Amino acid sequence: MAVTTSPFVRDLMADLKAKNPAEPEFHQAVQEVVESLDLVLERRPEYRSARIIERMVEPERVLMFRVPWQDDQGRVHINRGFRIEMNSAIGPYKGGLRFHASVNLGILKFLAFEQVLKNSLTTLPMGGGKGGSDFDPKGKSDNEVMRFCQSFMIELCHHIGPTTDVPAGDIGVGGREIGFLFGQYKRLRNEFTGVLTGKGLNWGGSLIRLEATGYGAVYFASEMLGTRNQTLEGKVCLVSGSGNVAQYTVEKLLQLGAKVVTLSDSNGYILDEAGVTAEKLHFVMDLKNVRRGRIKEYADKFKGVVYTPGDPKLDYNPLWTHKAQCAFPCATQNEIGVKDAANLVKNGVYVVSEGANMPTVLDGVRQFLDAKILFGPAKAANAGGVATSGLEMSQNSMRLSWTREEVDDRLHKIMKAIHRNCRETADAFGTPGNYVNGANIAGFLKVADAMMDQGLV
Repeated sequence: MAVTTSPFVRDLMADLKAKNPAEPEFHQAVQEVVESLDLVLERRPEYRSARIIERMVEPERVLMFRVPWQDDQGRVHINRGFRIEMNSAIGPYKGGLRFHASVNLGILKFLAFEQVLKNSLTTLPMGGGKGGSDFDPKGKSDNEVMRFCQSFMIELCHHIGPTTDVPAGDIGVGGREIGFLFGQYKRLRNEFTGVLTGKGLNWGGSLIRLEATGYGAVYFASEMLGTRNQTLEGKVCLVSGSGNVAQYTVEKLLQLGAKVVTLSDSNGYILDEAGVTAEKLHFVMDLKNVRRGRIKEYADKFKGVVYTPGDPKLDYNPLWTHKAQCAFPCATQNEIGVKDAANLVKNGVYVVSEGANMPTVLDGVRQFLDAKILFGPAKAANAGGVATSGLEMSQNSMRLSWTREEVDDRLHKIMKAIHRNCRETADAFGTPGNYVNGANIAGFLKVADAMMDQGLV
């Protein structure tokens, strides 16, 4: 797909790359959004004169700090901590913390920028932010993780709060890490507030929070299929990843009668043509959440399952070469490359709902749009996680705890509203069925109008 960009977009991207060198993920995230916004600027020239887009791509605040900690042998380690407070026009900064060796400034800026638009789409009053560290909790003892989290929070606590910035979990930051972070915040600030989401259920957490991102991606796919008078029942689905998002994507797909045939981790993937069952999913949850094992053990446990190790020499991922109707990329950014997108379309996939953040490269997205498949971009399809974080914030503010059914019902209604908003916005701007344009424009308009109302800040 040849993309014609306006001089404004070309100049903006040239300036962005010059100011933010060596941050390809951030460049990619902004490029994908501003290509959609050409349609808006034709109708709303006041955004140009107020330089709204230029202000949105510049973080309001970037925090970077040293995190020293000691391992169990008494050795000293130094990691780098970050918090990107991107935009607070519609509410306090909201977005996860990621602990992974790959974390750097560019990746967190891409995630924070996406978070602004995603949070806008949820209908909840939340700004956008992201943070984390290049610390990797894998292979560390609980005490080592605790010491790191406590050191990390010593600096972060100066910059966050329930009406300022409310972090959550992300890759490498689960219930254990949130607990250690919250405990240290409470100790340092001497206050029990809803400053973090993803907390334990017995001390301020919300039911359905763990499930929300995966459930939401499935709800969004279901809504897209509904526009063609179809459901997920009987559909063959490819799912990547085997962490939290993938697990609950599979759980909800099984509840809705779909058949899941793949799961993966960083070492390789499994193909289970008989389909992942509730029993097999329970094994995966124990394997990944308790024993912290590798997905290859699934193939060792169940008959007829084929395990394929990853091959870095390949310029495509074999997981995406199998025949199916639906794909749910739930692993990491840019896991669907150009050849992967072509393979998915060639093999009959006509629904892609992104559970991970920006899992498809830009040219892959363009292939999906050219093929006119039902493509749910991450900022819409995976917004269920942060939406439920917002519901946790509401419960904390009211000192209430809603039932599982109440939270799931609210999540389902939010995903329906996001889908409707994306679809109607795409129609209104002359690109019916283009959920990328719909999500980008709908998310942008709410933030842009708030920024206009609040003056030059």
